[in-house]
Amino acid sequence: MQKVVHSLSLFTSLGTLICCALPALFVALGAGAVLAGIVSAVPQLIWLSEHKLLVFGVAGLMLMVSGVMRYRSRFAPCPTDAQLAAQCQRLRKHSGIMYVVSLAIYAIGFFFAFVAPLVMG
Repeated sequence: MQKVVHSLSLFTSLGTLICCALPALFVALGAGAVLAGIVSAVPQLIWLSEHKLLVFGVAGLMLMVSGVMRYRSRFAPCPTDAQLAAQCQRLRKHSGIMYVVSLAIYAIGFFFAFVAPLVMG
């Protein structure tokens, strides 16, 4: 269950990046034509940008659920079998890395969606 929640939190965080950070990056680099080409090829990106509060709300909720699950299971016992215990520890490490990456992606997307327009505007 934790793998699914962590994967969903990463997926929704990537949605925030696609919605807001990448278009801002393309425009800042002077690649507006590239952005126009991407939007014409994938018009769903416009929907993501128009509903960024929903996108960020769902992503934030998934990150909170993932964080609570990580917190609650931090002292859960691993199996006594040496191989299974090693896999359990490896999985905990990978899920921690995935959670931190998800938080970083969410923060980058949040900055470009909500903070940068205030600073630039």
